[in-house]
Amino acid sequence: MKAAVFHAPHQPLTIENVEIEKPKRREVLLRTAYAGLCHSDLHFMEGLYPFPTPAVLGHEGAAVVEAVGEDVTYVKPGDHVITCLSVFCGECAQCVTGHTNLCENTEVKLLPGAARRMKWKGEVLNQAFNLSVFAEQMLVHEHAIVKIDKSIPLDRAALVGCGVMTGVGAVFNAAKVEPGSTVAVIGCGGIGLSAVNGAALAGASKIIAIDMNPSKLEKAKEMGATDTINASNVDVVAAVKDMTDGRGVPYSFEAIGLKSAAEQSFGMLAPGGVATIIGMIPFGTKIELHGADFLRDRKIQGTSMGGNRFRVDMPRLLELWRQGRLKLDTLISGKIKLDQINEGFAQLKSGAPVRNLIDFGVV
Repeated sequence: MKAAVFHAPHQPLTIENVEIEKPKRREVLLRTAYAGLCHSDLHFMEGLYPFPTPAVLGHEGAAVVEAVGEDVTYVKPGDHVITCLSVFCGECAQCVTGHTNLCENTEVKLLPGAARRMKWKGEVLNQAFNLSVFAEQMLVHEHAIVKIDKSIPLDRAALVGCGVMTGVGAVFNAAKVEPGSTVAVIGCGGIGLSAVNGAALAGASKIIAIDMNPSKLEKAKEMGATDTINASNVDVVAAVKDMTDGRGVPYSFEAIGLKSAAEQSFGMLAPGGVATIIGMIPFGTKIELHGADFLRDRKIQGTSMGGNRFRVDMPRLLELWRQGRLKLDTLISGKIKLDQINEGFAQLKSGAPVRNLIDFGVV
């Protein structure tokens, strides 16, 4: 099969012929239909997070089941699925207490460098996030996929695999936004726009979208934002407080992965408010907050993939799309082929697209 191989930070991915193993016990072989180009992948490509190389990146995708290993009963060949990096065992302390996205079982949720599912030039090719979506095929644990209705277009389904689940999940599962409340979202890429859409679904009465790109602010209005702030020429914290009669917001979301944005998300909180950090702040970076602000019950928290229970949450999100309430169509900027992946990431880095999808030509 062909795959986009990551060799080292700041080097282009190369399209290579790669060998993939046959499915073993509880493994599923997939034919990739669509893969989303996500900023998280770009963080690894730019060396902001370490990862063993060579590797195949990619974690947001939809696929068709080709073959299953022994003891797999959840899916069969021909089924349509969404992949998810929140692979779970169902038995560890996190899983049995409802936090499957935080599964601790490293025999199922393999650590970086542990998987032996692909080879390139006779050597092990590292699997990223237990998935490696930037390839024509994937070999994954059966608990890394969720089966979906075949009537759902696979390009829309792919979006739910990371960005949409993370953004909407941060609103519902992590922050638990209440109806009638005010929300601010910093960063209007795929995840931030999904958080905006999630806030609208949650019934927030005022949704403030913040970005430096005017076209993305317009997209945010399509997703449900009631107000926008162009961060290129204002003090964001001051602007949010001006919009809220000086109080600040009860809920803020940082969806970029910047130290400054994380600090702003906390600074704009009303007393009792909670800031949720969704973006991947570069590895080793520390944020600075004023200690006295905590005395007014302000909180800051992280979230992993929107605190998802993806086999429950993702089908629900697709049903919201069917109803016209989850605006997946607005997120798709364009479709490319696998050999255009470097150009796609260059566009993503420029800030222009929301989400480009790799189309593998699966009908």
